Amino acid sequence: MKTHKVLWTIQLLLAALFLFAGVSKLILPIEAMAGPVALPGWFLRFIGVAETMGAFGLILPGLFKIKLVLTPLAAAGLAIIMVGATVITGIGGPVTGAAIPLSIGLLAASVAYGRWPVRVSSTAQL
Repeated sequence: MKTHKVLWTIQLLLAALFLFAGVSKLILPIEAMAGPVALPGWFLRFIGVAETMGAFGLILPGLFKIKLVLTPLAAAGLAIIMVGATVITGIGGPVTGAAIPLSIGLLAASVAYGRWPVRVSSTAQL
């Protein structure tokens, strides 16, 4: 039960973070999102949509108890996005700056792992 509460806390925090980041990428002008590594505007908008949908995917399935498998898939997708963010951050500046997206990616990966449906058949036991 404690793990369930910890996962929900992480999911809520990640959802808030990714909702803010995703919506920001959707409403800000492309010029305002220029960073140390130039990324195409369409790609930034795509990441904004993916982050926004991922934030909803972290919360809504568990909230409504519908299609619960979507939560670990959303978390895994967000972890993949954060791998890219870690690499881009490491390339564009000091490597120490990549610690933030790396830690967020690890949190998303922990949600994906913790919420992944595990089904072990009785014949698979050793």
